[in-house]
Amino acid sequence: MIGIAIGVTSVILLTSLGEGTRRYMVEQFSQFGTNIIAINPGKIDTGGIPGIFGGSTHKLTLDDSEALRRIPGIEDVVPFSFGMARVEAGGRGRSVFVYGITPEMDEVWRWTVRIGDFWPGGDPRQGFQQAVLGPKLKREIFSSENPLGKFVKIAGSRFRVVGVMESKGQMMGFDLDDAAFIPVTTAMRIFNQDELNEIDLTFAHGRKPEDVAEAIRLLLMERHGGKDDVTITTQAAMLETFGNIMNIITMAVGAIGGVSLLVGAIGILTMMWIAVGERTNEIGLIRSLGATRRQVELVFLTEAAVLAMLGGLLGIGAGLGLCALIRTAVPGLPVHTPAIFVFAAIAVSFLTGIASGVMPARRAARLDPVEALRAE
Repeated sequence: MIGIAIGVTSVILLTSLGEGTRRYMVEQFSQFGTNIIAINPGKIDTGGIPGIFGGSTHKLTLDDSEALRRIPGIEDVVPFSFGMARVEAGGRGRSVFVYGITPEMDEVWRWTVRIGDFWPGGDPRQGFQQAVLGPKLKREIFSSENPLGKFVKIAGSRFRVVGVMESKGQMMGFDLDDAAFIPVTTAMRIFNQDELNEIDLTFAHGRKPEDVAEAIRLLLMERHGGKDDVTITTQAAMLETFGNIMNIITMAVGAIGGVSLLVGAIGILTMMWIAVGERTNEIGLIRSLGATRRQVELVFLTEAAVLAMLGGLLGIGAGLGLCALIRTAVPGLPVHTPAIFVFAAIAVSFLTGIASGVMPARRAARLDPVEALRAE
């Protein structure tokens, strides 16, 4: 029973953490909309970070991003580069991520400026010495002062603050509020980059993501000398990749829980086997009173199932208690226990009990009533 309780506890706890993480990731990705596509330099078919751990690489340029606008159905395009730099003003400063983007970021990433505005749009090759600050960075440097029109130094270059972003919180460990945003051309210059890290774009909702991705692939192949050397990721592909990872984790968790359940099942089988030997007289008596082999078998199967169910319920209680404790101790950690997990744990406990009770039950049912009554 204890083995089953431990197995169910571990499965409930780990699957709750996994499900909470899955929901958190889906929520994080969904906030950018379902019609977004990311393009990265390098071709990776099996996973990993494109252009870093393998695959051929080809520079993804601002000219590529401008060419993508010509594809029918493409709505907004954001060429993207980034790096770490110190942002400082008035004796205060901090090292943060600095993102090189275009003003279309608010449409593609659904992330708007709360105070002020972006720099003028148009040709992304045109650089401006203007910056938009994340709300946390603004608070750390300017406190409660209005930063609009004031100057900050980013990587030693002087920028005029033209806006403050709305709060976006954290995503996958990155504090999006503690960042600065500058024109992509300017970012590439100060970080000495000659290619983009990524191009993000949105397309009309009436178009299929696969069709848009194929059009992007063909256009970039044409521009890159016939080479298919970029990784195009749709929102559905992102979620599918993450879903595959979570499925592997779930299988690993299931295997861990399965070992504990197996140990628990062997324990119940052993205990019931011993019980048959100790209750031989009792079995002989109920058989002599008219009980059938089937009824004797059902008695022992029921006892095994009840023991396993008690272990399962104990494990569910412990698992839910640990989940509640984690939520209280670490509020930021996503933990979610779907009701189906609880019902599945009860069902698995019941089936484990039945499986472990079959052999002892058959042994009890096959005992001869006369011989059983004579046994000491």
